[in-house]
Amino acid sequence: MSDQEKHKKENQNIDSKYSMDTHLIYGKNVSNKWDYSHHVTAPISSSTTFRLDSVERGAEGFMQFAQTETHGDESPIFIYDRLGEPNKDMLEENLAYIEKGEMAVTFTSGMAAISGILGILTKSGDEIITHTTLYGCTISLFNNWYPKYNIKVQPIDLTNLENINSVLNENTKVIYFETPANPNLDIVNIRELRKLVDEINKNRNTENQISIVVDNTFATPFSQRPIELGADFTVHSLTKGIGGFGTDMGGVVIGKKKFRDALLLYRKDFGAVLNTKSAWAILTYGLPSLALRQRQQIASAIKIAEFLENHPKVEFVRYPGLKSHPQYEIAKNHMIDFYGNFAPGSMIYFVLKGNTPEETKENGRILMDYIADNAYTMTLAVSLGHTRTLIEHPASMTHSVVPADKLEERGINAGGVRLAIGLERVEDLLLDLEDSLKIIK
Repeated sequence: MSDQEKHKKENQNIDSKYSMDTHLIYGKNVSNKWDYSHHVTAPISSSTTFRLDSVERGAEGFMQFAQTETHGDESPIFIYDRLGEPNKDMLEENLAYIEKGEMAVTFTSGMAAISGILGILTKSGDEIITHTTLYGCTISLFNNWYPKYNIKVQPIDLTNLENINSVLNENTKVIYFETPANPNLDIVNIRELRKLVDEINKNRNTENQISIVVDNTFATPFSQRPIELGADFTVHSLTKGIGGFGTDMGGVVIGKKKFRDALLLYRKDFGAVLNTKSAWAILTYGLPSLALRQRQQIASAIKIAEFLENHPKVEFVRYPGLKSHPQYEIAKNHMIDFYGNFAPGSMIYFVLKGNTPEETKENGRILMDYIADNAYTMTLAVSLGHTRTLIEHPASMTHSVVPADKLEERGINAGGVRLAIGLERVEDLLLDLEDSLKIIK
């Protein structure tokens, strides 16, 4: 038995023997990306350029880059950071492992990852079907840039999968969505969508197959693993829950190994390479603490969502863990942690009461301004998955790209408040929320 075969067998035994919480800390027991077996923590790489022993080795390294089929999983020859580097490679191995994908390719940000996967799956003349509710910057990408490339984007309500038939045609190549969606927490049934796409793909050749791409940033791999549910690709903003501390920006695409080379080439040529030090920080701090952070945040989110739903000044609350959520049953099926427990995430969306939409929006503004000035445990800021609880107004902040008269069409309430739960003691968060809501008349 070769050394590689022995390592593979050892890893298989370790995979089944230990829990995912432990795997998040240790990662893969054996990696050929870097010899760090004598380090308790993987060392940080500080070089953008790597010394080569000979011209022949340099040539071999360039031949090896983005050639997975011919070079397989052999130890890489590092040449230049934009082509590959140890910290990124190790992070990618671990991200693929926890999402149950065959490979992962990291990028500078979540938006770079989205651009990367859609960049290799589509060409001029192709079409993308999306859910109506999306992150504001993703909407901007689709509205400002894709028309220039003659790539049409069709936003529809994917909570009703029958709507696909109204826009599906021979040019459709991708179905892209977030679940839970940003900010209203719509949930799309990935299992049922997989069945539908499989039926469509039966009548298409290999080049024209439709791919399902899911942005799993809100849930994180702790709460949901879209590839296991039937998605072809999972996308994350590593800046959020996986990174966990609000200090490092990054993104990742996870999927089938046959797409790795195209993604690496895209990343190299467009220059969207994850910063080495950010890769190391996410590998060293973000992933090992993911399960601990998520459990705390989810436990708090459940209590806060229940508090808000029962508060007389709140019109409605959207949280996948509440039975009032329109897709609650799908959430119970999809949002499951590594051990089979319901894990409805740490994001909450709610709307305050008001006699008119304008009053509702104004009440939201009053609440958030008061919180910005007076709340100790909540911060008025965008982003999520942070150690601190963050609150923001999507209509005027993260989703300001959507015109006021189009908000409802995009599933966004003008007065909606997005609350990303952090690691504070839940009683302290409830104390600040209750105090802040008193100012709403």
